[in-house]
Amino acid sequence: MEAVTDITAVAHVIQEAVAPVFLLTGIGAILAVMSTRLSRVVDRFRVLEPLHGHERAAHTAEIATLQARARWIHWAITLCTLCALLICVVIVVLFIGSETGEELSATIAVLFIAAMLALVAGLLCFLREIALATNVISARRAQ
Repeated sequence: MEAVTDITAVAHVIQEAVAPVFLLTGIGAILAVMSTRLSRVVDRFRVLEPLHGHERAAHTAEIATLQARARWIHWAITLCTLCALLICVVIVVLFIGSETGEELSATIAVLFIAAMLALVAGLLCFLREIALATNVISARRAQ
């Protein structure tokens, strides 16, 4: 009869882990968008980087903006990836707590809070990168 109880306990932990897994799916989608934006920044930089003389001087501000955008999106990706890793650790700790019978709710709470803080920081970095990108559009309209 103990095996049935163990299976029930594992099934319960799996049910508890479903919400964090859905969160991981959302973070994966966000990371895909960020990676695409980084690719576009890198592609545009590769077009402008080999320019020399007057041509390069005409694009100096854009090159500087691209470098800043790349830094911000890099941080956004790093922080959102950290969030995803922390969510994975939350899931692992859920199973460890279930198997060992230890009370790990405080650990899970701290890990989840850290994950959410990393996600918030990553999204703020992403928002800054978007602001830089839209400032370039505003500057081009003004010319």
